Amino acid sequence: MGEKGDNCVCPPFFLQKGAALEESMFRRVIHWAVEISTVVALAWFLVYSVGTHTVNAGQSMRPVLEDGDELLLNRVAVTLFRPKRFDIVLFRSEESRGQNIKRIIGLPGEEVQIQDGVLRIDGEVLKEPEGLSGEPIAISGRAEKVIRLGEEEYFVLSDNRSAGQDSRFDSVGNVKRERMVGTVWFRIGPFSKIGTVR
Repeated sequence: MGEKGDNCVCPPFFLQKGAALEESMFRRVIHWAVEISTVVALAWFLVYSVGTHTVNAGQSMRPVLEDGDELLLNRVAVTLFRPKRFDIVLFRSEESRGQNIKRIIGLPGEEVQIQDGVLRIDGEVLKEPEGLSGEPIAISGRAEKVIRLGEEEYFVLSDNRSAGQDSRFDSVGNVKRERMVGTVWFRIGPFSKIGTVR
């Protein structure tokens, strides 16, 4: 008589190894599928929930933004947090369905005035970041007299001060936070200029 276990029918070793290999490959494929799905879902959330795609029109934000630049907006920056000075924001026009992209200069509660070509906030000359105009502002518009910003109101200007309508003009005026769609934070086109926007 044979030893105990002689009658056990077991698959050959190479078949056992093959089954384990198939199971390992299956687990890897599932793991990859889960990772790819997670990345796609995160990207979708960032683009469609946090960000919004828009295209810059016109020359008013040169040299930072050119006509036709494709941009992503950060909507959270204006819905959950207060926009900051020098943020570039997209906002809805009050008189039309159009939208504008401008840079925040004056914050709620501040007094803004453009006098003799010089921009002042609460009576003090505003030191703007390097790369912005620095040139005397030829057109003061309604800011020739002191403009006091109310609660949730912002004063916005074009980077190209000689082009475009901004808070100096009645057609735009003070911009309420509720009209802001988001801050411009990333340029996705043209390809040669992809990167964050400041």
